[in-house]
Amino acid sequence: MNIHEALDWRYAVREFSPEKLDSHTVDTLVDAARKSASSYGLQPYKILVVESKAVRRDLLAYSFGQQKVLDCSHLIVFAAQTDIGDHTVDRYVTQFVKTRGVPADDISGYVEHMKQALAAKSRVEKQAWAHQQAYIALGTLLTAAASMRIDTCPMTGFDHRAYDEVLGLSGLGLESSAIVALGYRSARDRTSGLPKVRFDYDELVIRM
Repeated sequence: MNIHEALDWRYAVREFSPEKLDSHTVDTLVDAARKSASSYGLQPYKILVVESKAVRRDLLAYSFGQQKVLDCSHLIVFAAQTDIGDHTVDRYVTQFVKTRGVPADDISGYVEHMKQALAAKSRVEKQAWAHQQAYIALGTLLTAAASMRIDTCPMTGFDHRAYDEVLGLSGLGLESSAIVALGYRSARDRTSGLPKVRFDYDELVIRM
């Protein structure tokens, strides 16, 4: 299945089957999201894999009636970091040196640029930036899932503060960005066979 076939196949699942995804499949999808692009490569977010039915039952009350939060195989929560600053860059530098085996001094100019770029943002702007990076990873997860014929439903319609409380995110320096239900579509989901509604290429794309 090529990329266009995969994207035509995927849709936002309304009802999931009770079939569970195996741990290897879930790990593969989450690892694809881990490899996603992000601004400066800083990845200012975490990816939570919520398999526990008990936890998801608690979350259901804050999900605006979206039963798939409980019925899906696994629930993925993308959560942005709430404390963005020099340490965000320093963490990346540590990983850079470890991965590429070069001294940190080799990228000292780039490091200073990153720190200045973040320092120029207000606290609100830093948070918006962190959430934007989480959304990029979300898109990578959805595309990877489609290529593997794994069904998904991304959601932002939930009580973010309540989710943060149930999951203990504030204590981890995080706040929820978006969630994704993973699993397999139910045969009862009538929307699975409907044509995908997207604007035509020429209406959406502007060439200059």
